[in-house]
Amino acid sequence: MSVAGTYNTTVKSPMGDQSGTFTVEDNGDGTFSGSMAGGMGSMDVVDGTVDGNTLSWKMNMVVPMPMTLECEAVIDGASLTGSVNAGAFGAMPLSGTRA
Repeated sequence: MSVAGTYNTTVKSPMGDQSGTFTVEDNGDGTFSGSMAGGMGSMDVVDGTVDGNTLSWKMNMVVPMPMTLECEAVIDGASLTGSVNAGAFGAMPLSGTRA
């Protein structure tokens, strides 16, 4: 099963739950591209890798402050679970379902 698709996601952040849309485009060579769009704007996937059903990627956040987010998620059927590591703010749980 392909990891490609659109997922409706929630990140449990210190500022409350952040809803978003995570788009995954499998490049077929162990990498993926896409974006995470939500209330704080859109961030492109950077250095996205696919290992089986595990995705690892980075995003460059600019709002409310510039920082690089390091993310990992596992796709299991229609569900996505993982975490977003926001440096000094620690890891925030990430969950979602295929749209």
